[in-house]
Amino acid sequence: MENSSKMLKVLLVCGSGASSGFMAANIRKAAKKRNLNMDIKARGEAEIENYIHDIDALLVGPHLAYIVDEIEELTKDVHVKVLLMKPSYYSTLDGEAALDDLLRELNS
Repeated sequence: MENSSKMLKVLLVCGSGASSGFMAANIRKAAKKRNLNMDIKARGEAEIENYIHDIDALLVGPHLAYIVDEIEELTKDVHVKVLLMKPSYYSTLDGEAALDDLLRELNS
């Protein structure tokens, strides 16, 4: 997957979109450092349906664990990897750790 020409499209969701905006920026920086072709957007969870057909992966803030089943129901007919982010890196907005987690999930 490294350095492939296909752009990986990722949507990051949290409640309001504020902390996910910072997280998305940090993941973007980490991806750029590794020369990964990624498009990362941050939105509120109410907007998931607007993007579901245009993304490869959906990162969900840990505080939204309660809607993961709902999200998986939304994504069951589309090829989207849903990943609940870990509080350990989300709370510190660690883009490198989040990117590692995402890549591990995508390659599993």
